[in-house]
Amino acid sequence: MEAIVQHRTLPDLIDVFIIGGGINGCGIARDAAGRGLSVVLAEQADLAQGTSSASTKLFHGGLRYLEYFEFRLVREALEERETLLTAMPHISWPMRFVLPLHPTMRFDTDTPASRLMARLLPWMKGRRPDWMIRLGLMMYDRMGGRRILPATRTLDLRQDPAGRALRPEFTKAFEYSDCWVQDSRLVVLNARDAALRGAHILTRTRVTSAVPEDGIWRIETSGPDGRSVHRARTLVNAGGPWVQNILHDVVREDRPTTIRLVRGSHIVTRRLFDHDRSYFFQGRDGRIIFAIPYEQDFTLIGTTDQDHTGTPSDARCSAAERDYLLAFASTYFARPLSAADVVWTYSGVRPLYDDGASSATAATRDYVLQLEHPGGAALLNVFGGKITTYRRLAESALTKLSPLYPGLRGNWTAGVPLPGGDFAHDGVPALIARLHATYPWLGADHAARLIRHYGTDSFALLGTAGSFADLGRDFGATLTEAEVRWLMRHEWAHTADDVVWRRTRLGLRLLPGQIAALGSWMQSE
Repeated sequence: MEAIVQHRTLPDLIDVFIIGGGINGCGIARDAAGRGLSVVLAEQADLAQGTSSASTKLFHGGLRYLEYFEFRLVREALEERETLLTAMPHISWPMRFVLPLHPTMRFDTDTPASRLMARLLPWMKGRRPDWMIRLGLMMYDRMGGRRILPATRTLDLRQDPAGRALRPEFTKAFEYSDCWVQDSRLVVLNARDAALRGAHILTRTRVTSAVPEDGIWRIETSGPDGRSVHRARTLVNAGGPWVQNILHDVVREDRPTTIRLVRGSHIVTRRLFDHDRSYFFQGRDGRIIFAIPYEQDFTLIGTTDQDHTGTPSDARCSAAERDYLLAFASTYFARPLSAADVVWTYSGVRPLYDDGASSATAATRDYVLQLEHPGGAALLNVFGGKITTYRRLAESALTKLSPLYPGLRGNWTAGVPLPGGDFAHDGVPALIARLHATYPWLGADHAARLIRHYGTDSFALLGTAGSFADLGRDFGATLTEAEVRWLMRHEWAHTADDVVWRRTRLGLRLLPGQIAALGSWMQSE
């Protein structure tokens, strides 16, 4: 298989030049390349180094957005869940969510639904009664054309195993369906598919200037090979939380701020419960958090919603946010949590479209695409969005651009597999068994991890290896030289952090010395 990460001659005039290697930029690159357009994408750091590797890892409709009457957003996201499941069954899978209920709970919230409730049923002020949640879940089950995922059901937590980890006052819950995704791998696989379709992916490459000249963009970049100049018909600003900086510092447009930077922080603890379902917890402050099984031996808890000041790359989970999540989860779990339970934290900045909402929690998660023609050259700015709707956002972006490219191919990405995902949505166990049968010396956990990262590409990664020793140097936690070489050749990995925190999550298992040794080896190659 030909390596993707290689030097190729760039076209003299590019159809679409994209700034930003997050999920929106890589999704647009894949869609555009698949329609036959010449595409270049420039990312200032690593793919998914910002917001797109710091999500809650969910493909979900957004149950709580129903309280804000964001019905179009929820419907589109719900429709996407199963479309995406069939296209990437190796890195995404169905998950059941347990939503505990208690009649005494009150919520300090000011959503459109809560205001309507207070007006019509004033004695219910501050409550989300069971019937209201069940009505929302009924809508959730039906809005998106659910075919694969099971429907909502009611649980008796006194009998169901999901109740064992919770405080005894929680005796009833609703259980509903959503989906999990390996977020940073989703980004990289979109970039990889774009490259296989002809796109040029330039990582560690900063766009320093973009100037329209006679209807064509003159774009200057600075990267590993020095400074370069590109010419493009269309410039796509998919910089995520840097989208405003790109407008101001690169395109030199002076305009009011149109995004709201919201920091979402998460904590990871050792495994807190012995089943594969997640929890959806409602807080008295009106917010919600999830507690999710993570990487087999851990539990992921998040997220917060805090307006963020400063640069997006400075986002960190503060002690206050960590303690907030611990206290929130402890109102539900039978065993109270403390800072000693936390093994890792992470934080990302979401670039939400500024709709004037009163709080970060209330700000819309919908996306806005603005097509302009400064100096006669096409500029598409991408504001907001969520990981679940990235494919639909890309389609919408190409729809906006299609008048500029007569005869452009129509929508094509729905259900088309990402690299390694060319097998049935429920075929992971069989694929793991086939990999293990082909390479019987491979440990069961190792085989499962490879399939969950690379799908059918696991066979190409392992190649003709006849023993574990044939995979080369062992860096620990089942990470081998063969896998690292694959990541460097096919997935733009350059540093140890690229490998252990974005291409995999093995940073949770490797010791600092092991990560340093990996980094030294990669630099020597």
